[in-house]
Amino acid sequence: MYRILLVDDEILVRDAIRENIDWKAMDCELVGVCENGQEAAEFVKSQEVDIVLTDICMPYMDGMELSHYLHDNYPDIVIVIFSGFSDFEYAKKAIQYDVSEYLLKPVTAMELTGVISRMKEKVEQRKAERRKMESLTQVSQKYHKNALVIRSKAIEELVKCTQDVEVSLKQMKELGIDMDVPSYRVAVFDMDIYSDMYQLEVEKYQESALMAFVLFNISDELVSQANAGVAYQEGSSRVCVLFMGEHTRDFSNRILEICRDIQQKVKEVIGIAVSIGIGSWVKAPDKLLLSYKLAEKAMQYRYLLGGNLLIDMDERKTTQNLSLQEPLEAFVNAMKTGKKETMELMLAKMEQGIKDAYADKSLACVYLQQIVRAVAKAWETVNADSDEITHTREEMIIRITEQKSFQKAIGLVKDYAERVFENMQKYNSSSMQRQAVLAQDYIQNNYMDPGLNLNSICNYLNISTSYFSTIFKEATGETFIEALVRVRMEKARELLEHTTLKNYEIAEKVGFSDPHYFGISFKKMTGKTPTEYAREKRK
Repeated sequence: MYRILLVDDEILVRDAIRENIDWKAMDCELVGVCENGQEAAEFVKSQEVDIVLTDICMPYMDGMELSHYLHDNYPDIVIVIFSGFSDFEYAKKAIQYDVSEYLLKPVTAMELTGVISRMKEKVEQRKAERRKMESLTQVSQKYHKNALVIRSKAIEELVKCTQDVEVSLKQMKELGIDMDVPSYRVAVFDMDIYSDMYQLEVEKYQESALMAFVLFNISDELVSQANAGVAYQEGSSRVCVLFMGEHTRDFSNRILEICRDIQQKVKEVIGIAVSIGIGSWVKAPDKLLLSYKLAEKAMQYRYLLGGNLLIDMDERKTTQNLSLQEPLEAFVNAMKTGKKETMELMLAKMEQGIKDAYADKSLACVYLQQIVRAVAKAWETVNADSDEITHTREEMIIRITEQKSFQKAIGLVKDYAERVFENMQKYNSSSMQRQAVLAQDYIQNNYMDPGLNLNSICNYLNISTSYFSTIFKEATGETFIEALVRVRMEKARELLEHTTLKNYEIAEKVGFSDPHYFGISFKKMTGKTPTEYAREKRK
């Protein structure tokens, strides 16, 4: 029999609900009727209640305050609110207080009967969950009183070298664990949902110890059946396995099979994904800490690769140095030229490169920040508002470092690149302006090439020379040759002012194959020869 409490300050509503519902036919009992939330709060202190049906607007304590109180103090009670208000803020609060149904008045007997039927199912679900947790708690408490606790502590002390190795080996012998084997390695088992990948509530932390006990039982059973080593609990939420045997390819493969079986069975039993890191082989017990540290390091790759990992650190390739220069240049060029597919392809290539390099979180964030800065730089070529660019870029860099996973961080970068690309497309909607900007950018990047001419830049832009000459002059107020010479002279002045290079060396660096022609062009532009200019500026 399901016990129901009705709370409403309107007597007509209370009477209508009490008289128009066939409570007995629904296997329910209306155990109480209250005029306000304050009465209801007092009622549940002394009476067992499964379901509360409450109005919102009532004196002394309204329905939302009552829901808040029940949520905090009686989480097993299922709450149904009915109200004349459809305001979104009420619905939002109702979700916050775990209200199961939010009904708008007037409520018909048929409608309320259907809701109560669904709430009965919810009551059963909560009771089943509570029984499950109570059962796990009882088993867990028994476990912590038996010899397995002693065994786990002793193995952990041996693996972490927190006491003299000879003392630990003596304890192993007393516990019946044979350590007389040629090789050892440590595996760390960690449940993803309780890791740093997620923002956990207090309840989840409490639950983790119970789930870790299930993980331990499964691991202990499968490792013992395979006669491959011993499982032990590390603290209250992590499980480790000390694998022992001969260092052969067959045994290494068998260890991987055992770990996969543990992952699969844990998923089937409690629906939780487990990541596993397997440390390197060592020859002596006093080297076990090295294997453990390597296994623990594998857990850090969850940021980069996601959860449900199985990483054999002996098989993993050495971390490679990664240079993003080439794909980054192609990425930026694609943004400037409006080639979205190429932009996305280069971004995907960089993403995969970071993963293949097994970069840790800090290094992965550095690579992503490089991409963000490159996006901002591309935006600067079409928009002179540097303050806006700098603010957006710095905000994005901060958000990237705050993400719990690489997948979320790269998602932010992709969204940022997409937004900037769309803005660039809109900003460059005028073909003339866009081509002129691309041409100026091309000159800045290639001025040192003596072969740079009108044909080469038109081939790059894929337009005719006559059309280009017209749009470039209109957009910039100067011809292509004038712009090229100006850029070269600007670069030449910088070199004359800040280096001791010879005139012919500077001529070569700024794209003049003939030093004499360079001198003539420089004097025409500045009114001084290169030597005179250098002498004046270097004083």
